[in-house]
Amino acid sequence: MPALLGAAGSFMLLAGCSQTSQSLALQDVTTKSETSASKTYSYRYTEKDRECLQRAIFFESHRSSRDGMIGVGTVVMNRLKSGKHGDTICEVVGAPRQFAPGVLSRPMKSSALPDVVEAADAVLKGERHPKMKDAMFFHTAGLKFKYNNMHYVAVAGGNAFYEKRGRNFEPLPPDSEFLVAAATPQAANPPSIAAAKKDVPVIAPAAAAPVAVASATPVQPSQPDADLITTASISNADQPVMAFEQTPQDTSAIGSLIVSQAQATGH
Repeated sequence: MPALLGAAGSFMLLAGCSQTSQSLALQDVTTKSETSASKTYSYRYTEKDRECLQRAIFFESHRSSRDGMIGVGTVVMNRLKSGKHGDTICEVVGAPRQFAPGVLSRPMKSSALPDVVEAADAVLKGERHPKMKDAMFFHTAGLKFKYNNMHYVAVAGGNAFYEKRGRNFEPLPPDSEFLVAAATPQAANPPSIAAAKKDVPVIAPAAAAPVAVASATPVQPSQPDADLITTASISNADQPVMAFEQTPQDTSAIGSLIVSQAQATGH
């Protein structure tokens, strides 16, 4: 009898330790309401996260359909929500041997880039593929593998999406319990630009003012080369800055003016 009571006491002690450890593990990543038993996870993405999601969609969806692009974005967010593939969107996309080689470094050059940006933003705002509740994997459609734990849920954009349903399969928490928001929302019109446009006076050119010719040497950007990354959100970082574009007609007119002035002064 004492042995039986000792075993029961040990079992209760172990159960208590397990519950305490679980509570501590969830404390940092969840918020529990006093009136509800559901747990809410929150994630604030940065502009770099937004770019990483665009890159995953660009290189993995084949850009053939919006359905496929939303599908790839859904897989990325499901992996983030699972907590098993990285703590940020960029960590999920940059995980070794998970997505296309060079997904975070190759330039994105395609006329479909605006569609990719739109799809990524839609995913960040909460849109998900309706058939991919727990899907965290996909491969090129048409391939077949002899694994009995691959539960296919959809084919979209040239990819076949599936869930891995083994003995320890656990469904992901619903999207209503995983809140995603931007860490620093961008202003529609930055105040610095508006102030610059307002304060700079407009001066009319004098009639007899000498003609100034713009230098053909482009002005190099001030930031270091390491910061010039080809992304969907950077449009003019790799373009030289010039005062104006000089056409052949402008060159001829300026040359004629210089010759006429030289003849008038006797030189």
